[in-house]
Amino acid sequence: MMICTRIFNTMFIKRLSAIFMITLLGMPSFAVPCQCAQCREEILCEQYLFPEKDAPCNKVIITNLRNIICKGNVFKIVFDCKFWSDKQKAGDRVNFTVPEAIYTQEGTLLIPACSKIVATVIKIEKQRKFNKNARVHLKFECLVLPDGSAIAMSAKPFTKDGTLKEGPWMTAGKLTASTLGLGIAGAGAGVGFAFIPNPAKIGTGLAIGIPVGCTVGLITGLLTPGLKYHAKAGEAIKIILCDDLCIKKMECRQ
Repeated sequence: MMICTRIFNTMFIKRLSAIFMITLLGMPSFAVPCQCAQCREEILCEQYLFPEKDAPCNKVIITNLRNIICKGNVFKIVFDCKFWSDKQKAGDRVNFTVPEAIYTQEGTLLIPACSKIVATVIKIEKQRKFNKNARVHLKFECLVLPDGSAIAMSAKPFTKDGTLKEGPWMTAGKLTASTLGLGIAGAGAGVGFAFIPNPAKIGTGLAIGIPVGCTVGLITGLLTPGLKYHAKAGEAIKIILCDDLCIKKMECRQ
């Protein structure tokens, strides 16, 4: 009796399984979207930024998921607030703004206007004697889009030595001011000394006083410390990407 019951139960389970499989196979199938297809990145094309002078690269790679601004691209940003090298220190954050939207030549929007870029001061070299200007080392490390998305980046100032410092015109102006100032003082001294014994010797006093004063002024300008680095709010600088800047497309950020 027990054997018959076991056989019956086994046959019942097999029949039930068969009915279940037939029912399952007979049901209409529903398509399930493939998630892997959404994650597979494909290069669509190469585009190009409007080139900046002396920029080593202006290539942009467009994929179905991202816009990739290649290493070596250069673009302009502006200071959010005034910056003084003598009032900053290593570790301070400095905020910049992208003043105008950055497009490729083909019309693809890469970085919207009013995006923010955050930099960290990694070193400040103070001005030194012999007219050595202060130098500011910055590391640009974050791009914040208007929608709040934060994107890691790596960039530095696009200058010969990768630092910010006052330009040669400012340095030349300092030397000129020092030279002219002491030149005028020398001329006055020459006139004074020439006038006391003999007014007719004023020309000789000028001839001696002006060169001496200018020479002393030039030497003084060269030996004194250089200029601090000052930038006003809205002042523009150029930065160069040290690595690819990858910006996810809007639909991929949601």
